[in-house]
Amino acid sequence: MRSDHDVVIVGGGLVGASLAIALDRAGVDVGLVESTPSGELPAVFDERNLSFAEATVNALAALGVLQKLRAPAGAIRRIHVSRAGDFGRVLLEAADFGRDSFGQVVVARDFGMALAERLDGLPLLTRYRPARFLGCARAGDRQQVRIADDGGERVLRARLLVAADGTGSAVRGALGIGAETHDYGQTLLVARVRAARAPDGTAYERFTAHGPTALLPRGDRHYGVVHGVARAQADAAMALDEQGFLARIQRAFGWRAGRFVSAGARSAYPALRMVAARTTAARAVLVGNAAQTLHPVGAQGFNLGLRDALTLAELVAAQRRDGADPGDDGVLRAYAARRREDRERTLAFSDGLARMTAADAPLLGPLRSLGLLAVDRVPALQSLLAGGAMGYRGDVPALCRAGQA
Repeated sequence: MRSDHDVVIVGGGLVGASLAIALDRAGVDVGLVESTPSGELPAVFDERNLSFAEATVNALAALGVLQKLRAPAGAIRRIHVSRAGDFGRVLLEAADFGRDSFGQVVVARDFGMALAERLDGLPLLTRYRPARFLGCARAGDRQQVRIADDGGERVLRARLLVAADGTGSAVRGALGIGAETHDYGQTLLVARVRAARAPDGTAYERFTAHGPTALLPRGDRHYGVVHGVARAQADAAMALDEQGFLARIQRAFGWRAGRFVSAGARSAYPALRMVAARTTAARAVLVGNAAQTLHPVGAQGFNLGLRDALTLAELVAAQRRDGADPGDDGVLRAYAARRREDRERTLAFSDGLARMTAADAPLLGPLRSLGLLAVDRVPALQSLLAGGAMGYRGDVPALCRAGQA
């Protein structure tokens, strides 16, 4: 059984689903290979809290996804950064940059439900689910993509194959693209916590030698917390009862947000960095975590992956208008070139921040403190940091800029 598409996307998570919506909007025939059955959400759509940069908010609104959210998002009106043991801090106010907010906080499950509702209404999309990617092979001007579903094995033919299947991407492996991986030795505990006073729009990032603790203002009077611990301490931290966990968070974070009074169920994820050696192959492209997986410090991962997807959608849409081939070598070269600056700068920022803030060498403390003071007091440095936080690095896709949809 064979099926032909302009584009086949493997992976129906955050980035893959967003790409399918963007391509359908441009009139592109897409096949989406998903591992989860109809009516279920991928595991990635859990209780994690996603920090959407302004550029991401603009794009998801243009794609009609944010309008489908059933729970209120939390506005990020200021960003507060500090490190335990160092003096100085950085405080960025959105109003100082002519913005109401730097972005929004959305619960991953709510976002997944909004994406699912948009996907269900796409007229040109063919969904293969539940299905498993088995392999691929170049055949002339097509990629032949082998999948297995309830009906057995089948081959999909695509002018362009997109790997959106995450950090351990099977598509990346089948394409023979290598990857460099770094384990930060940290485990990230994710939960919902409530403080005695409601969030005021401040997103906090508190660094320690064992990892970061971030508090993100949700739209339901709670904070989303991401608490980094040394890998050896992870099991003990996960085993704490509610009061023990709250006490741990309070010690790590301090009292800036007030007293923490309750916590929801928590989950744990290893902090890893993965960078693919290249992002394209013959008639194939890597996007999102399949191309690069970041330490979550600074909340850059999904925002970067979405810009991958939207840049690709922009290029494919232009080819379609010209009646050209979406998998043409020129498209792949243009994609790699347009994504280079944003990808390299965001990778360097995320990795540098994770390593520098965790390092406990005595001489680094004063240097970090001076850096915090400089960013807090030098307008040019603040603007650079704020621009990155809002998702404006390199060649930004048009959908990310308000009024250019």
